[in-house]
Amino acid sequence: MSGLFFDQYDTQVGVVGLLAGPAGLRRLGWGLETGDASLEPDETVQLVLGQLREYFAGQRLDFDLPLDLAPLEPTTLAVLTALQGVHAGETVTYAELARRSGTGVPARAVGSIMAANPVPLVIPCHRVVAADGLGGYSGGEPGHELETKRWLLEHEGALPPALL
Repeated sequence: MSGLFFDQYDTQVGVVGLLAGPAGLRRLGWGLETGDASLEPDETVQLVLGQLREYFAGQRLDFDLPLDLAPLEPTTLAVLTALQGVHAGETVTYAELARRSGTGVPARAVGSIMAANPVPLVIPCHRVVAADGLGGYSGGEPGHELETKRWLLEHEGALPPALL
């Protein structure tokens, strides 16, 4: 047994899996598998599930969860920490997030860090956009990543609803 706990939550944009341990949420995302984690939910899993329910019901737009990001490199952690200051209804460009992080990394590197974000939604990489549009997104069901990003931004009020 790994000391980690796994569960899933079915959302409007697909099934989101989560992996948590005693120190907090370690992974969250689409297509996440259990590995050797326990399926018995612990307190952190219950807290994450509760906040996910609230988020997708429109009752919460930002998360307040303990995170276990210890294995991340300092530059990655600095960029993700800077992103936590971008709240629902706001977006930031890759270049602006690079500047806010104080790391000196280029915008392209920020894009790579966003793609490797271990806890999307909680650390809201969907709020990072290109200077000329939505940019990319690696979250969501395969083949529906940009649709997921658009839905999340609309849900949070950062984009007007798409016209039919």
